[in-house]
Amino acid sequence: MTTIAYVANADSQDVSVLRLDAATGESTPVQQLALGGTVMPLAVSPDRRFLYASIRSEPVEVLSFTIDAVDGSLAPIGRSPLPASMCWIGTDRSGRFLLSASYGGSTIAVSPIDASGVAQPAQQTAATAANAHAVQADPANRFLFATCLGGGVVLGYRFDAASGRFAANDASAWPARSGAGPRHFVFHPDAPFVYLLNELDAGIDVLAFDAQRGVLTGVQTIDSLPPGFSGEPWAADIHITPDGRFLFTSERRSSTLAAFAVDASTGLLSRIGHVPTETQPRGFAIDPSGRWLLAVGQLSHRMSIYAIDAGRGSLAKRGECAVGRNPNWVEIVALG
Repeated sequence: MTTIAYVANADSQDVSVLRLDAATGESTPVQQLALGGTVMPLAVSPDRRFLYASIRSEPVEVLSFTIDAVDGSLAPIGRSPLPASMCWIGTDRSGRFLLSASYGGSTIAVSPIDASGVAQPAQQTAATAANAHAVQADPANRFLFATCLGGGVVLGYRFDAASGRFAANDASAWPARSGAGPRHFVFHPDAPFVYLLNELDAGIDVLAFDAQRGVLTGVQTIDSLPPGFSGEPWAADIHITPDGRFLFTSERRSSTLAAFAVDASTGLLSRIGHVPTETQPRGFAIDPSGRWLLAVGQLSHRMSIYAIDAGRGSLAKRGECAVGRNPNWVEIVALG
């Protein structure tokens, strides 16, 4: 098994490809691929054969790459226009459609992915409340949810996985607290819960998910800020371990990672602690084994590697390495 990390670097306009030693956490450079534009969100297909990169400088577009099955290196196979500068991309659960969200354009879109793995121009777009920040399909691929930071809401849509078309599902909208700023979210891998990170107050909302109706209901709100924090929160990213036992978030002004234990029966979170990390940690990711967390700093231009304690969920730094300029997104795949 080979573990590969992909890091999007906005200012150096490239993607760093690194091999991660699954036993020690040591990283080894594989490739530094120039893309010629401001690259930010990345997405990997469910079968781990393709990687997609959103270019947010003009011309705004999505680039498609094959992933080498042996060493994880990338090879370009196509490029297509996007309807706006997309701050989030991801595939639906089948890998047949690329989902994207535009903060500046307050828009979400669905683009078909052809049989060769190339993302095509968008087949459907929809205006959202202000500042769409993420859009994902639920585990059954029946609903889409889109966070709108400025609009203070999570919008819900019915999704036809055969055609890739979507339509509003009003009952599933989740109104956030005033000033919370819904940003990124994750589904629990096994239990009916969604974990929503709010950028402006750094609160995490635990939402019960009715998979039949596509409805979200609040269960808990918990603060993700480190003790003694003062100033304006600027929360960034959220991820859950593959076994659903631990959840982590990043906060850019304090440059910290927060860790939480997850109760799978109730969905409730309990704090484990905080660790300092790279400066301005916009993006991080957890490897498929659930043993390693990789966090990048937009202002440090480096990546830190943490071991996740299997029993307690605490983080221990095991190494660091240089990447490109303004690293902001991390994807990790296991090959072989």
